[in-house]
Amino acid sequence: MDWGLVLVLLSMGAFGGFSAGLLGIGGGMILVPFITMIFSARGFAPEVIVHMAIATSLGTILFTSMSSVRAHHLHGAVRWRIVALLSPGILLGSWIGPWIGKQMSSTVLALFFGLFISFSATQMLLGKKTSGGRELPGTAGMFAAGGLIGLIAGLVGAGGGFISIPFMGWCNVKIHNAVATSAALGFPIALAGTLSNIFYGWDVADLPPHSLGFIYLPALAVIASASVVFAPLGARTAHRLPVATLKKVFAVVLYCLAAYMLWKAFH
Repeated sequence: MDWGLVLVLLSMGAFGGFSAGLLGIGGGMILVPFITMIFSARGFAPEVIVHMAIATSLGTILFTSMSSVRAHHLHGAVRWRIVALLSPGILLGSWIGPWIGKQMSSTVLALFFGLFISFSATQMLLGKKTSGGRELPGTAGMFAAGGLIGLIAGLVGAGGGFISIPFMGWCNVKIHNAVATSAALGFPIALAGTLSNIFYGWDVADLPPHSLGFIYLPALAVIASASVVFAPLGARTAHRLPVATLKKVFAVVLYCLAAYMLWKAFH
């Protein structure tokens, strides 16, 4: 890769890592559209571009989540019992998600991704608050919730925060605890999703050199190196500032990225 591309990937990693730490989202919502643009510009086979962008994004979350969750844990904000109850379902769902994605064409996958982050941005923009005495469900309910979170996260290459944070908020978990716990959930999502993308992409034709399954290793290495530095900064910021305004700005960014993915789906 030339130095210009390395600088772009480093910038993406920094922004994605900061966003992951700040909002507990894993960074995939930001990374997938940008990685798609870069892979398109480099002339990768169109039928694997979106699959590779999603897989590479999941790979970076492996490193980002560890860096982010450490900072949140130092603030005592991670609800580890919730992590333990959701993780079994998440591991299963995150393995299945890439398998479903493999059955889709890049067009359908880009369309699904664009619609999903449009929905996520709308939820973030509205910022609805829950009320009442709802509590987290029992073991079976948490397994089912974890399965759904992992399935969608593995399918779109995200850390699952856009599902897990609203779910925990609906169950009256405080927002800072939900963000911190979501950061911890990013690791089992990324672990199962990464291994699944390696397995299901192993024998796929037209992958570029230096690919491990659907994962493009050079991009993974550069993005992860920046994201692990900036994720703790985002996490510390989350505990110092009200994030309502930042969420609205971030939602606007997501709408722009959703528009690109929807354009990509039809071109």
